[in-house]
Amino acid sequence: MNERFQLMLDWLQKLPMLADSLYDEPQPASSDASFRRYFRLVIKDAERHAEVSAGQTFIIMDAPPTHENCEPFIAVSAQLAEMGLNVPKVLAKDLSKGFLLLTDLGNTTYLSVLNSAEESEVDRLYRDALHALVQLQAKGKQAAQQLPPYDATLLNNEMNLFSDWLLGTHLEQPLSTLQQDDWQKVKEVLAASALAQPKTYVHRDYHSRNLMITAKANPGILDFQDAVYGPLTYDAVSLLRDCYIAWPAEQVREWQRFYFLQLCARGLLCQDEWNGFLKAMDYMGIQRHLKAAGIFARLDHRDGKDGYLNDIPQTLQYIVEVGRAYPEMKWLVNLIESAMLPHPLLQKKVG
Repeated sequence: MNERFQLMLDWLQKLPMLADSLYDEPQPASSDASFRRYFRLVIKDAERHAEVSAGQTFIIMDAPPTHENCEPFIAVSAQLAEMGLNVPKVLAKDLSKGFLLLTDLGNTTYLSVLNSAEESEVDRLYRDALHALVQLQAKGKQAAQQLPPYDATLLNNEMNLFSDWLLGTHLEQPLSTLQQDDWQKVKEVLAASALAQPKTYVHRDYHSRNLMITAKANPGILDFQDAVYGPLTYDAVSLLRDCYIAWPAEQVREWQRFYFLQLCARGLLCQDEWNGFLKAMDYMGIQRHLKAAGIFARLDHRDGKDGYLNDIPQTLQYIVEVGRAYPEMKWLVNLIESAMLPHPLLQKKVG
């Protein structure tokens, strides 16, 4: 038993709400790309007058203070709950130690069922997720302005993860001086498009691994602590062009249309903005997938988490498929098709 796990056990034993309860040692609940870890606590028995009951479960977030700050999670959780969204609620906290006790949304992620679900069930799940997203964007207008801005600096830094970590570090193919000029033009186009969009509350990682299937108020929403005030289409493209699962283009377009009409019904867009909406969403997806591909490489080289390398080819394939429609993306598409997707390091499966 490591020192931090024992620290967590000691913290649990001192929580007043668990004082009259019996429970087994917490078990790992999920993995995370950050330094955070999650454990599930199952109550075996409790006194009648206790705050908890037998069979009840909780999630413990272990977020070492030297690496993680719990305060954004706590603040965003409260904001999303106020909007009527289904998120973990903070029941107890110790920020000095980096522990939170949370309500449990279960262990069934969207990703765990999508590949085997019936077509009608898949459609229902995605419509639920898009409905929740529109609710976030419509009800979160004022709260969003309290969040960090998704500004040009952040957009640019995210895209540089692609050139620095995937091209430079992982594939050992740093851009030449001439390529740097082309790369800068691509980034400027993508950033300008993102900054021109209506601004809204952005979850920033709204996809199948962070959405839980719940019996009521589906979906449960996780991993929202990095929320920002930024482009309208960011979360929708994260969901519909997910790095971890892909859908036929015609199905994605159908969901895009559903989302667009929901936005129009809430007064967030007008129906004559459809074509501009599609282009903005395409460019937003390219920006996000450049960032994600770079992060997957960084997780391997910096953090020793090589499993995410398997998700890079699908992520790059999105850029190729979408970018072909736009002359401004020709250089990027050619780079990925000719020098990256065929690379042995991206052909090899890890794990």
